[in-house]
Amino acid sequence: MNIIVCIKQVPAKDAPLAVAGNWIKESDIGFEMNEPDTYALEEALRLKEKHGGEVIALSLGPERVKQTIKEALAKGADRGIHIADDNFAQLDPLGAAKVLAAAIASQKCDLVLTGLQSDDHGFGQTGVLLAGLLNLPHATLIMQIEVLDGRLKLKRELEAGWFQWIECPLPAVLSIQSGINKVRYATLKGIMAAKKKEIAVVTRESLGVVIEPTQKIERIYVPTKTKKTEFLTGTPKEMAAKLVEKLKFEARVI
Repeated sequence: MNIIVCIKQVPAKDAPLAVAGNWIKESDIGFEMNEPDTYALEEALRLKEKHGGEVIALSLGPERVKQTIKEALAKGADRGIHIADDNFAQLDPLGAAKVLAAAIASQKCDLVLTGLQSDDHGFGQTGVLLAGLLNLPHATLIMQIEVLDGRLKLKRELEAGWFQWIECPLPAVLSIQSGINKVRYATLKGIMAAKKKEIAVVTRESLGVVIEPTQKIERIYVPTKTKKTEFLTGTPKEMAAKLVEKLKFEARVI
């Protein structure tokens, strides 16, 4: 079973973020693999260990993204593909999915895995859009994967503690739920082996993808902290009505 795992490099969780226009200042912070994608990578490695084949780590971004691909290789991925793009942070989910789909279309794979969402933008749309562009069946919130004869039996997490079992044919695109497994660490042997593994580099332009933004981030800002106390007067019934009105139309929590 040949599996492509889409991994994203995001700012480290403890990085001091400074706003620079419509994005963050990247020069003074560290980066790491998107946490939801680590679960997708781990699930791909477990499927390979059980059913054979290879795992390909695919990532989009500037030169620094290679470090995240190397981390995937050190954990057990067989090879990597780096789509070089210095302006990838400005791509909307559809634009990113188009680029990834073009790279995936040139590979022979049985399964494409993504994390549920990214830790930076958090749109949670790329996997679904990717399946649509590739014209492949798709399922989200995957908590368990069983490979049958030419198809998959999948356990999905629903709301309120409910789960759903479904089947879908191969090839397919799956969005993996965080917590599906226990993520492994890269061993010293794996780190040394990663140095000999291939990372193919392609540019976004070479894939022939035309990007027309469907959404745009106008501004990123830090919310202003304020304190405000307001006393409600009247009868208990009147105060309750006023409270509900403020929660609904001012606080917008109900």
